[in-house]
Amino acid sequence: MATVASKLYSDDVSLLVLLLDTNPLFWSNTSTTFSQFLSHVLAFLNAVLGLNQLNQVVVIATGYCSCDYIYDSSLTLSGNSESGRTGMPALFASLLEKLEDFIVKDEELIKEQEHDERIASSLLSGSLSMALCYIQRVFRSGHLHPQPRILCLQGSPDGPEQYVAVMNSIFSAQRLMVPIDSCYIGTQNSAFLQQASYITSGVHHAPKQLDGLFQFLTTIFATDLHTRSFVQLPKPVGVDFRASCFCHKKTIDMGYVCSVCLSIFCEHHKKCSTCGSVFGQSKLDGASTVSEKKRKAPDS
Repeated sequence: MATVASKLYSDDVSLLVLLLDTNPLFWSNTSTTFSQFLSHVLAFLNAVLGLNQLNQVVVIATGYCSCDYIYDSSLTLSGNSESGRTGMPALFASLLEKLEDFIVKDEELIKEQEHDERIASSLLSGSLSMALCYIQRVFRSGHLHPQPRILCLQGSPDGPEQYVAVMNSIFSAQRLMVPIDSCYIGTQNSAFLQQASYITSGVHHAPKQLDGLFQFLTTIFATDLHTRSFVQLPKPVGVDFRASCFCHKKTIDMGYVCSVCLSIFCEHHKKCSTCGSVFGQSKLDGASTVSEKKRKAPDS
């Protein structure tokens, strides 16, 4: 079977899978409107498609309750070949139409879950899985394909309940040699995206101002993987490697790890909730039990 590298068009042809954060709970609490943010994103996509005629772009909307494909340049280009020399207005018209429908449906699902106490995070784990599934289909196709990479545009906070699914996606991307770039536009940085970019050799950046977002996107994330070998890109100052416990879904600094399945817990349990392994008593519990027995022992 042919290797992935032998089926590439060339080193400078890219398949960009963009994960777009559309979480209305996040955008309702920011100074920048979603429409202003979207204008930067559309200009960036236009620039990526203009860098090489073989470049492809796929956009996945990441909402609070759902995620979905909203744009595929390979399908749209073949269906709109008569819409002028570039066809950009027609291409993005279909994107905006699907995006509007997705946001409306996601807001309806949010109203149904108004009593949910979950953190107002977007469904990052689902969109990462969809991106990897699309890339896997490209790898298994019989024709030539561009070099794939994933770009996460996220502003919502991390959802600790998605920790396992997100990490599984990160390790899958690492095995496929697909870098995950991340641009975090929220107030607090994302540990998930920091770890994703670090493990997969991607680029992570958190711009402090969104006014120049287009400049950041084009100068940092528009570069193909071949160009990155001789371009100076921003390096992370530090990576937050903290994990989330499997019992209470909280971000912890220290915890208990199952020696069988590596599940993480914030407190000692008698049994692993993931694989069912029975844990022994911790040394602290054992010491306290021995001291209690000594106090209760009768005098001889």
